[in-house]
Amino acid sequence: MSPTADSNLAAAEAYYKAFFDDKDPDRLARHLDPEVRFIGPLADLSGRAAVIDGARRLMPQVESYQVRARFGAGDEVMLAYDLRCAPPVGLLRTAALLTFAQGLIVRIELFFDARPFGR
Repeated sequence: MSPTADSNLAAAEAYYKAFFDDKDPDRLARHLDPEVRFIGPLADLSGRAAVIDGARRLMPQVESYQVRARFGAGDEVMLAYDLRCAPPVGLLRTAALLTFAQGLIVRIELFFDARPFGR
């Protein structure tokens, strides 16, 4: 991997640690561009404040996560991870494609089966 891909991969992992391990919205925000765009099965959000607000709503539901695979190329990072949420959601097999610009996340595309949220 290139130095940029390595640093973006490290930043992506720090973002998810702040999100899922530490549940720290302020530290999470430091990784996001002010104009970040989030696209997922349950939401399409624009702007740092909207993304942080969405994260705050999810944080209490997350019990644990485990990264299964990580890849970085240029300004993009792809993570595959298992997200364990409180019942009735349970296990979510998840993938995230993060795009970086100048060390900040400018786009997050999240992929998972949203059916458990309908229970």
